[in-house]
Amino acid sequence: MAGTFSQIYIQVVFAVKGRENLLQKPWRDEIFKYMAGIIKGKNQNPIIINGVSNHVHLFIELKPAMALSDLVRDVKNNSSNFINNQKFVRGKFSWQEGFGSFSYSHSQIGKIGMKINITPSGLIKNRDPGLR
Repeated sequence: MAGTFSQIYIQVVFAVKGRENLLQKPWRDEIFKYMAGIIKGKNQNPIIINGVSNHVHLFIELKPAMALSDLVRDVKNNSSNFINNQKFVRGKFSWQEGFGSFSYSHSQIGKIGMKINITPSGLIKNRDPGLR
């Protein structure tokens, strides 16, 4: 879309099926990096990806050429296949159906970024260096 200007910042939240605590610390960051690769592969901008053992937060800059539901579908499908292929969990891993999404203005990026990035230990992690 030549000549199109947009600033669409979306936080997406989705859970492990049954909200089970399956995303374990030893490999959780690998999943977040894999998700970032999926998002970048769709020509979107992953700003922050983080989560805990039973759910994930994606903070992305969405370009208008992509429907959010298509992007989330692809992230969930590809990441669950990756988790299953790597045998990170016993049995079949899957995400819960659906997701939550929330939009933010450019001026709120720092505030929401800090909220998503702070882990229980207080460390900031998985922040894309391209964050403006």
